[in-house]
Amino acid sequence: MRKATPLPAALMAGAVSLGALSGCSSTAPASTEEELRIVATTTQVGDFVREIIGEVDGVSVYQLLQPGVSPHAFDPSAADLVALTEADIVVENCVDFEPWLEDALASAGSDPVVIDSSDGVELLAYGEEEEHEHSEDEHDHEEEHSEDEHSEDEHDHDHGEYDPHIWQSVADAEIMVDNIAAALIEADPDNADTYSTNADAYLEALQELDAWIIASVGQVPVESRLLVTSHDALGYYVDRYDLEYVGAVIPSLDDSAEASAQEIDELVALIKETGAPAVFAESSVNPAAAETIAAEAGVTVYSGDDALYADSLGVEGTPGATYVGSMLHNTELIVGSWGVEPEPVPDAVAGAANVDAD
Repeated sequence: MRKATPLPAALMAGAVSLGALSGCSSTAPASTEEELRIVATTTQVGDFVREIIGEVDGVSVYQLLQPGVSPHAFDPSAADLVALTEADIVVENCVDFEPWLEDALASAGSDPVVIDSSDGVELLAYGEEEEHEHSEDEHDHEEEHSEDEHSEDEHDHDHGEYDPHIWQSVADAEIMVDNIAAALIEADPDNADTYSTNADAYLEALQELDAWIIASVGQVPVESRLLVTSHDALGYYVDRYDLEYVGAVIPSLDDSAEASAQEIDELVALIKETGAPAVFAESSVNPAAAETIAAEAGVTVYSGDDALYADSLGVEGTPGATYVGSMLHNTELIVGSWGVEPEPVPDAVAGAANVDAD
């Protein structure tokens, strides 16, 4: 499905400039070292990279964000800066989800090529998930183009206006995986066949996961698909799977923000008015506010082991230790809150999540 395209000799011979980081470059270099060093920024991106690489020798992956750590409060450590200094490739989520990355690269004094895994994803403007529709201005570029004139290489997000939680739609996660696989194939053509095979198998599992979520959610009437979460992190999930988003404990894309007393009172009233059955805490967010709001509204709270995986995947041994596992876990809980059982999990999906199929 994918073909390895060797880089020009000039790039193979020397370092490749990062260019303007804010533009989120999407061209990968070939390493001049024996080992291809990859740094992944987030837990989700790190999982995608590892799925594509598999057991290939001579490739190392260093993940900056660790499970359960909020990206909004992340501060790179000395070890992180060393990894960035030595990196050939940095793979990021982009859409301003890693606002600290540019400064970290500058502090590290490094100039790797940054791979934008979001390239080609149709972005949701913040707050758009409540409307279930895309704006005509999504995924803006520096210049306006008609659809016929639009170039796949032009990609300049208007940072701060768009929801960065793109992986919450499995269809968008597939785009991210394709982007990463293409970059690795270009950077390391000797292992292109392995990367292509691994990526194709993983993409098949993601396609089945997407279909499973659609089928599981589809058992419930749209007007009953009510969701309340800790913060605005599931906009792409809401949009892709056609849920009714009631509101968030923290009405912000940033899980470190705080809700006012008035906003809390308004959410409690809205939960009662709509009949939303539950409030979902998130694994990387303190559940206290969610638990308080659920108690005041008289509904179930999902926290602790039943919290959703939103900004971060879970630690090893938890249901959310992998991306696929996190989406299974979240969907099973959300659908269960509406009083129905999710559809049986396909074998390929269970295998990708390292769980037993139903």
